[in-house]
Formats: sequence, structure tokens, C-alpha cells
Amino acid sequence: MAVFTEVSEKDARELLRRMSLGSLKELRGIQGGIENTNYFLTTDQGEWVLTLFERLTAEQLPFYLHLMKHLAHAGIPVPDPQAETRSGDILLRVCGKPASIVNRLPGKSELSPAPAHCAAVGEMLARMHLAGRGYERQQPNLRGLPWWNETVPTVIPHIDAQTAELLRSELAFQNHVAASPAYAGLPRGPVHADLFRDNVMFEGERLTGFFDFYFAGVDSWLFDLAVCLNDWCIDHATGAHDAAKAQAMIAAYQGVRPLSTEERELFNPMLRAGALRFWISRLWDFYLPREAAMLTPHDPTHFERVLRQRLAHPVALD
Repeated sequence: MAVFTEVSEKDARELLRRMSLGSLKELRGIQGGIENTNYFLTTDQGEWVLTLFERLTAEQLPFYLHLMKHLAHAGIPVPDPQAETRSGDILLRVCGKPASIVNRLPGKSELSPAPAHCAAVGEMLARMHLAGRGYERQQPNLRGLPWWNETVPTVIPHIDAQTAELLRSELAFQNHVAASPAYAGLPRGPVHADLFRDNVMFEGERLTGFFDFYFAGVDSWLFDLAVCLNDWCIDHATGAHDAAKAQAMIAAYQGVRPLSTEERELFNPMLRAGALRFWISRLWDFYLPREAAMLTPHDPTHFERVLRQRLAHPVALD
């Protein structure tokens, strides 16, 4: 959500005309994040979010955009991509980049969640997983295991020997897990894969939406839950597990979709997998950054601490 591509007011007005979304009142770049260019668009008809995709291709994007359409029509509170008036296309082109416009969700992010917020995320995540079963498009999680195996050798030269050994060791473990019968038996479908605190909106304790689906793909639902637990249900200073928040999220999730035997068996390995995925991506973004206005790479050592906590203090389900 850094600004890599500058959009002028003239560009925005022309886009809004094509979309029949009203007259431009304000165009404002959104700070934070590191993947795409995002702007808030305020018009006399409402509030929208314009996204220009900096890494994803026009061939990859229909999976994400139509997934959001599918979930929105199933009653999941997610951004609903808007179509051009004449063509009906939801995949747009702005400033030479593939783009989309979605409705802006109400509420705000809850960066200091209580167990009640964690429970709301768990319940809606399970509902989202079940709603995604009817989605027919297929695309793997592009930041899954093959990407980890490809990216680790590029970041290893930038870190010290002890840290590199931990990274190699955990990657080898995850390759071993992925080859196991239990892993093959994990329930799968479309996942968000990046449902951090800043990608969920609340009004009080009421969840009003999930957004930023541009890391979504088909993967194990347990991995998606693990990513959430590693952000919502830890102490951010130390990476330590927060049992009360985790129990609230897991209980609410299982109230909608009970976990399988294989998911229970691989619960802590998937927590480790979720930590490894974001440690690798943050190392990559930190040491091999792209130029962008308003770009601030995340601290990669945060997820190293989370992984070390998952190794030192494994979490098992009753």
C-alpha cells in the first residue's frame, strides 16, 4: 500500500467517468504495506479504494478479483470490485498498470485486539473458508512452499550464519511436513493468507470486513488460521503465544468449521509455517527493496521471534 505509481487527479476523474462512480472530491494515497499502490477515492456517490497492482499480472488478477466478488455475494463482508460501465470488466487499467476499484469498508482496524475481536475474526474466517468451497477458479498460494524454496537462497547472503542455519533448518522441516500423509489430508480451498490486524475492520467489537486479498490462493485452511493466530494472538514485543486470545479465535472458528484430525496433528507445524512465510518475505523486502514513495519495509526480526517461540513452546490442541 505504498505509492509506487503516481495517479493524477485527471487520471482519477477519467477513471471515475468510465466507472460511473461520481465526481471526484478527494484523491489520497494510502501509506503502509509494500506490494501495491493504493488510493482512497472520495466522490459525490461514495468512498472507494483504487489499487494499482505492481507485482501481480493481468493473468493472475482475475482469481483475486472474482474471489472477492464470490465472497461478497455469499454474504462475507469483503470489498466488492466494481465494473466498467460499458465493458463490465472488473480488471481495469490505470497509468499502464492493471488495477481495480472496490467499495471502502466501514470501520477501522483494531491494532490492540481483545479476545472478543479474535473470536470475531475466527468465526468470519471459518465462514469465508466454507463460502469459498463453491469458487471454481484455481490458483496456488504464490507465497507458498515453492516460493520459500526459491527465495531463501537469495536472502541467506544478507544474514549472519546462526540466523541462516535457523532459516535453512525450518525450511527443511516444512518441506518434510509438506511430504507427509497428514499434510496431504488437510482440508483446502481459497485462503486469504495475509489476514493481519490491519486487514480487518471493526466498529467496536463488530467485525465489518476483511480486505487486501492479493496474497490469496488455494492452500490449506489450517495455514490461513495459523497466519491469523501468529498476528492476532501473540505478544507483539516478544512473539509469545497469547493463550486467551488464541482460545477465543480457535473456539469461534471451530463453532463454524471443526478442525479435522490432520489439522490437529499439524497445528504447531502450521504455526511454524506461517511464521516462516512472513519471516522470508520480510527478509526479502528488507534486503531487496523496491523504490516507492511512502515505502517503509517491515522489521523481519519480528517473525524470527515468532518462529523461535513456536519452536521453544509448541502449541497443541486438546
